[in-house]
Amino acid sequence: MPVPSHPTRRALLFGSAGTAALLAGGPGALLGTGSAAPRPALPVADTAVSLDAAPVTVDLGSRTVHTWGYADRVPGPEIRVTAGGTVSARLHNNLPQDTTVHWHGVRIDPTMDGAPGLSQVAVAPGDVFDYRFTAPDPGTYFYHSHVGTQLDRAAYGALVVEDPAEPLGYDAEWIVVLDDWIDGTGTDPDAALDLIRTGPVQTMHSTLLGGVAGHIDYPHYLVNGRTPEAPEVFTETPGRRIRLRLINAGADTAFRVALGGHELTVTHTDGYPVLPVTVDTLLIGMGERYDVLVTLADGVFPLVAAAEGKNARAFAVLRTSAGEAPSASVAVSELRGRLLTLADLVADPSVDLGDTPARGVDLVLGRGRDGTGWTLGTSSAFDSPPLRVPVELGERVRLSFTNTTRMWHPVHLHGHTFQVRGARGRGPRKDTVMVRPRESVTVDVLAENPGEWMLHCHNLYHSELGMMATFGYGETPPAGPDMPGMSGPG
Repeated sequence: MPVPSHPTRRALLFGSAGTAALLAGGPGALLGTGSAAPRPALPVADTAVSLDAAPVTVDLGSRTVHTWGYADRVPGPEIRVTAGGTVSARLHNNLPQDTTVHWHGVRIDPTMDGAPGLSQVAVAPGDVFDYRFTAPDPGTYFYHSHVGTQLDRAAYGALVVEDPAEPLGYDAEWIVVLDDWIDGTGTDPDAALDLIRTGPVQTMHSTLLGGVAGHIDYPHYLVNGRTPEAPEVFTETPGRRIRLRLINAGADTAFRVALGGHELTVTHTDGYPVLPVTVDTLLIGMGERYDVLVTLADGVFPLVAAAEGKNARAFAVLRTSAGEAPSASVAVSELRGRLLTLADLVADPSVDLGDTPARGVDLVLGRGRDGTGWTLGTSSAFDSPPLRVPVELGERVRLSFTNTTRMWHPVHLHGHTFQVRGARGRGPRKDTVMVRPRESVTVDVLAENPGEWMLHCHNLYHSELGMMATFGYGETPPAGPDMPGMSGPG
């Protein structure tokens, strides 16, 4: 089943009057002349990769741990493809349990989505599965295991879909993958899941997140697989414009990101362009991605991702000249500066879904009657089998998520993006959106990719404990694999 293609974004990207000054070049330009002019057009290119899911030993910088992953490093292999090109990925399962690969955020053929028990039978130990799909939309994505707690190990990596006619002007780009780490530290994610299933909610609190910040006080928080004690170091030249592709691959942690001595100009969220907005810091939930542009100052600077509500941080260093590197505990004033909000983000006109009337579906994020499970349904005590939201091809559906719990939830939809609706009108296109306690978030989905799709919280432990529904085409789902709990995050 071919995935429908979108019109090119280049013609309209940043085309509004409000961003005309940024298009004209000069010190504040996103598009312009000089070294940061729009990049040369790329030919459409395919890519092929082999992913060997296996027990591995990885060096986190300050310690070595045994875990499960796709290589002897974390994150796993970076995958790049040009929009319109084909990704061919052969998965070899050398783990002691079933596994799959999910291509997070990609409008993909459902048989390639890696959702176990829904669109794919999980790959058994010793077996091989060939993923092959077209990557239709430019942007920052990632891939990860979709079985059990494997995401909270090392079973993930970055997926970048390059725009063949990239309109942004920049000199270089860096991928920044954030993670919370527990595996191989004397415990593991399965043990953490058992504790969450049987014990009380942790008391870690965040005013910014509206309540409980998370379940797990992780021993380590990582930037590109490195702990703050032995950080990743990015080296460049002062004055150069850099595109940062930020990915939160964590399981239970939101990160507040800032680059000391610099502002961040946000250009994309979850792969899709927004009207540029400049801030000091941004909050990124599990499964979310942000692209930002920075013009580098002269010196040595901290890149900090504060683990929101957990009194810890992930940390890296940016170096553009000689000098002593800052300590991992350095104060970064930008963390207390202007924070990006959802209301700040407006979709670029090229990806706006418009105002066509939509059918409304009200959904509730809640707790099970026993107080340990998590639910996504039509009431706050939804303990029956998982909800299915039926849709028809070409229909626009308005989903309203109301959070009745004490914790925030990053809600993710497979195979589609949606457009957030706010008090100021149409917001950004996304596939993952935060919903805080006592808050409702409304999104519009254009049903353009037939299949059966997961809709769930991207807190790994919430989805494992039941905060999962499906978004499917037609009143009756087609015959397919059984859904034994629809295990895993998306």
